[in-house]
Amino acid sequence: MSLPDGRRAYVSGRSREEVRQKLNDVQSSRDAGTFSDGGGLSLGAYLDQWLDQVVKPSVRPWTYLGYEVNVRLHIKPSLGNRPLDRVTPMDVQGLMNRKTKEGLSPKSVRHIRATLRAALNQAIKWDLLTRNAATRVEPPRLVPYEIRPFTPDEARRFLDHIRGDRLEALYSVALTMGLRQGEALGLRWRDVDLDRGHIRVANQLQRVDSRLVLVEPKTRGRRRTIVMPASIGVALRLHRQRQLLERDRAGSSWTDGEFVFSTTSGWPLEGTTVTRRFHELLDQAGLPQRRFHDLRHSCATLLLVQGVSPKVVQELLGHSDIAMTMNTYSHVIPELRRDAADRMDDLITGGRER
Repeated sequence: MSLPDGRRAYVSGRSREEVRQKLNDVQSSRDAGTFSDGGGLSLGAYLDQWLDQVVKPSVRPWTYLGYEVNVRLHIKPSLGNRPLDRVTPMDVQGLMNRKTKEGLSPKSVRHIRATLRAALNQAIKWDLLTRNAATRVEPPRLVPYEIRPFTPDEARRFLDHIRGDRLEALYSVALTMGLRQGEALGLRWRDVDLDRGHIRVANQLQRVDSRLVLVEPKTRGRRRTIVMPASIGVALRLHRQRQLLERDRAGSSWTDGEFVFSTTSGWPLEGTTVTRRFHELLDQAGLPQRRFHDLRHSCATLLLVQGVSPKVVQELLGHSDIAMTMNTYSHVIPELRRDAADRMDDLITGGRER
């Protein structure tokens, strides 16, 4: 079909009827003066422009890096030379299939599709496209990661084993207060009020462009003040004393970033170093291996089974809403239901039948 500027518009479909419908749509939008196309722009060139003009100014550096990696390593090598207005759902499906065959996890493939979907949505807003090919393809099914929280006995065993370890306070904070690894490693002493027993979560430590930097929380709910258990206050005071001794020994080589958890020279800690040590401690304690993030899950699970309000747990963890909390920890709900039934029995029978 010819366009007003003399160029040709092409459509494709899986049946004659689908092609006919698309041609009718193009003709209608052409006649109404609303037809949009990429004007010969390749998908790769468009994605570079989108990253620079839309993504970079509007998101945090770590988030931008995720988009940029998906574009550079995955989308452009496969579809970058395709004309923007010729990208089809079959192209997107083929991209996802290839990435799955290459061994990428369903979560990673979903992120690639989400990046392309966001970019093409912007192309529609810029009147370069009329349809988003990525929205017409189903993402791969996500297999949820199995949460492996500590049982109460395992938690006590772990805390007993790490007593005296240089990073005892770090692992204790993650387990008892539910901080994410980046939140714990981003703590500075100005965020800790040992007298009042408060910790203020204000930043996360992340690696951006080969450097460890502090970034603001992704949402307002993640910026929060948490009341610390008394035992954590004791652990942090001992940790502070140890750190001051390390600073004296380091002398002029000490780098004072005021990080609560640092190297022996004052530099912020690498997450991989912390995780590696965590796995060593689990082995030494004779406990099953689990992710560092399972310390956070352990905190939430242990609080919920003790009857702490899910709303309080939501605020402690910095979840955006209570539905996220309950969906994440649905494995605890049957036990909570049994506890609620037992409490109702106690209320109406006075405990006489139990």
